[in-house]
Amino acid sequence: MSELNKNKIGFLVALINEFGQRFGLSTIDSYRYINQYGGVQMFLEHYDILHTLSFRDMVDGLVAYCKRQGGTLG
Repeated sequence: MSELNKNKIGFLVALINEFGQRFGLSTIDSYRYINQYGGVQMFLEHYDILHTLSFRDMVDGLVAYCKRQGGTLG
């Protein structure tokens, strides 16, 4: 596995944990919600930009993205 892919995975796991903490969700429930509304794919497609933001800004953006896709949190 490339170093970039390792970084993406580690960053995504941290983002999922931060998202879950904000909404009181377990890690698996946080992942399921984010994935259901396309957030995982969006993260992977835009990693180059997202990893330059703070975790707070990334979670805010992820909340907004999921809401636009039909999510109800936030």
